[in-house]
Amino acid sequence: MGLGKIHRYLRLVPCLVLLGAAPTAPSGERIDRAKGSPHRIVSLNLCADQLLVALADRDQIAGLTRYASDPAMSNVAAAARGLPVFGGSAEEVLAADPDLVIGMSARRNPAIAVLRNQHYASLDLKSAKNYDEILAAIRDVARAVGHPERGEAMVAHMNAQLAGLRSAGRGRVAAYYQRRGYLTGTGTLVDDLMTRVGLVNLAGKLGKPSLSQMSLEEMTVAHPDYIVIDSATQRVSDQGTEMIHHPILRDIPRVAIPQAWTVCGGPAYVKAAKALAAQVSAR
Repeated sequence: MGLGKIHRYLRLVPCLVLLGAAPTAPSGERIDRAKGSPHRIVSLNLCADQLLVALADRDQIAGLTRYASDPAMSNVAAAARGLPVFGGSAEEVLAADPDLVIGMSARRNPAIAVLRNQHYASLDLKSAKNYDEILAAIRDVARAVGHPERGEAMVAHMNAQLAGLRSAGRGRVAAYYQRRGYLTGTGTLVDDLMTRVGLVNLAGKLGKPSLSQMSLEEMTVAHPDYIVIDSATQRVSDQGTEMIHHPILRDIPRVAIPQAWTVCGGPAYVKAAKALAAQVSAR
C-alpha cells in the first residue's frame, strides 16, 4: 500500500469515529462494570480493530472497520475474516446497538453527528507514537472488553520478545524512505522502532520534522547505512515507488518491513522490531 492510500486512510479516520455528547475517559471509566463484560463491541478505526481482535472474544465483536481484513493495512487481517465489517456509517452503528464503542476521538466530525446524543459507552484511543503508549492502549482495551488478564499476558510476552534487540543496530544510521521521497522523522512509531533496535534515525540526525520530503540528491549526500522501506514497495510499480529504486541509491542496503506492522501501535510492533533487528544484524 502506498503513501497516498495511507494518507487517504488517515483522512478517513475522523469519519469512522464516534462523537460522544459526554466526555469519554481514555481508560474506559464510562463502562458500567455492574453489567459485566460488554457483548456488542464496535470498533471505529483500524488501530482499534487490531486491539479488539487480539483481546476480545469473537462473539463480543459486533463490528470492525472495512480495513480490518485488508492484509496491506491490517496485522489481524486473517483473524478478522468472518467477523462483522462496517462501512463507516452512523446507521450501521445504530443498528448494532453497541454496549461499547472503541475508537479515536474526533471532536469535529459532522459526518456522524447523528450519534452525538446516543451516549454509548466508549473508549477513545490516542494514536500510539511509542512503545509505552502501545502498552497503555493494550491495557485500556483489555480492561474495557472485560479481559484485563489478556492485556497483562500480552504485555509480558511483548516485553520478553523485545529483550536484547537494542544491540542489533550498533548506532548505525537508517532512513525510513517512503513513496515520492517522504521521510519519517522523530516522534513517530517508526522512530521508536529504530531506537528500540539500536539504530539512529537519519531524519532526527538532520533535524527533520515527523514527516518531510527528501530529494535523491540529499539522500545520496546523507548516505545512511540503511534505507528502510515498506515491503510493498520493494519493486517499482509506479512513479511513487520509482524514486525509492533510483540507481543513485543502489549502494545503500535496503531493509523491508510490512506497513501493516507499523501503521498502528499494537502487538505487531514486536514483529516489526524483530524483523528490523534481524535484517540489520545480517548485514
